[in-house]
Amino acid sequence: MTEVLVQPEGSPGPVGEQPERGVEEPEGKRPPNTGARLWGRVRSKLLRQKLDPQAVQTKNWHMDVIEMNGIKVEFSMKFTSRDMSLKRTPSKKQTGVFGVKISVVTKRERSKVPYIVRQCIEEVEKRGIEEVGIYRISGVATDIQALKAVFDANNKDILVMLSDMDINAIAGTLKLYFRELPEPLLTDRLYPAFMEGIALSDPAAKENCMMHLLRSLPDPNLITFLFLLEHLKRVAEKEPINKMSLHNLATVFGPTLLRPSEGESKAHLTLASDIWSHDVMAQVQVLLYYLQHPPISFTELKRNTLYFSTDV
Repeated sequence: MTEVLVQPEGSPGPVGEQPERGVEEPEGKRPPNTGARLWGRVRSKLLRQKLDPQAVQTKNWHMDVIEMNGIKVEFSMKFTSRDMSLKRTPSKKQTGVFGVKISVVTKRERSKVPYIVRQCIEEVEKRGIEEVGIYRISGVATDIQALKAVFDANNKDILVMLSDMDINAIAGTLKLYFRELPEPLLTDRLYPAFMEGIALSDPAAKENCMMHLLRSLPDPNLITFLFLLEHLKRVAEKEPINKMSLHNLATVFGPTLLRPSEGESKAHLTLASDIWSHDVMAQVQVLLYYLQHPPISFTELKRNTLYFSTDV
């Protein structure tokens, strides 16, 4: 991944800060969506930077400037390999929710889906589903850490804090929860089978395989995955407003929900360019497959007797 620090030159406040209502902007004000188009140019430049073999190997901060419509953005970036940015640290914690097995959390809460997942999704759907770049734009790190601490402590003020918090921080907290699970939501054990299943060319065989893999998940993982899946579909329904397509959402969540175990990662990668590897694209395609699939019912899935013929 590439870490970026952005600071508009001469900006009195955070990037994207809007003028107060009732305050007229001077003549020659910036055209609509300038911020979005400027960020698009930044992203484009970052992509070119990532694809430069020499640039991706450096671990030093690289300075650059982009200008558009009178705005000058100075940014610094450096590369951090995917195996470090998504590294999972095994945890023996039994308290809190971050870094704790999902089966432990749901059993303790006597719930089917972890409370943190339900509350973050509810808040995003309440006031963030039309937010441009929801789940793609990072929240403020200190806000995310504050929410993490509150959820871990099961603080009684969680709901009040959620209602007051920036929506991107809430979206970031949800992503962080899945990223810090001791193993990915779709499990280490089934990872190789997911990679094989998504590569099948026969539609019927792929359908049988992908549904069988879902049935093979532990119930807390499966129910939580289906809950998240339906939420992401609802987010994508607002794509004309929030600019988040099913593919965009799969790109954000795929490598977090599905990735090789630590041992397998070390055995197969070390080059920084692995961020663009076949494995990452396959992880995105797996989630995209389920996002594009008609609604999947937990009850019907468990009742269905169609099994893929190959052991997984």
